[in-house]
Amino acid sequence: MKNFVVKTIANAGALAVAIWLLDNITLSGGSTGRKVLTLILVALLFGLVNFVVKPIVKVLTLPLFILTLGLITLVVNALMLLLTSWLADQFDLSFHVEGFWTAVLGGLIISVVSWALNVVLPDED
Repeated sequence: MKNFVVKTIANAGALAVAIWLLDNITLSGGSTGRKVLTLILVALLFGLVNFVVKPIVKVLTLPLFILTLGLITLVVNALMLLLTSWLADQFDLSFHVEGFWTAVLGGLIISVVSWALNVVLPDED
């Protein structure tokens, strides 16, 4: 359970950094508390997308992973971020990613920041 909480916090932190750095990734809302709650819900949604959908996409695109020596990972991460944005819109969460190339850059930022936070944060269960 602690591992789940740590990964959710890392995802929320990584999403916050991407929102802060990129103008086309937006999190709107009223108060700061509302934004934090929305960010945590989006982080949970992003974690769910990465847990359920990403492995299926990786298996289906395995030849492209081999052909591009893993660079297709940037595209897969961008698609997961766009899917999260679409799902957030369906759940009426105020999170939006505008455009594919913004999603590629956002996915790269989220991957690096999430990795760094997972190194720093404890990992016991």
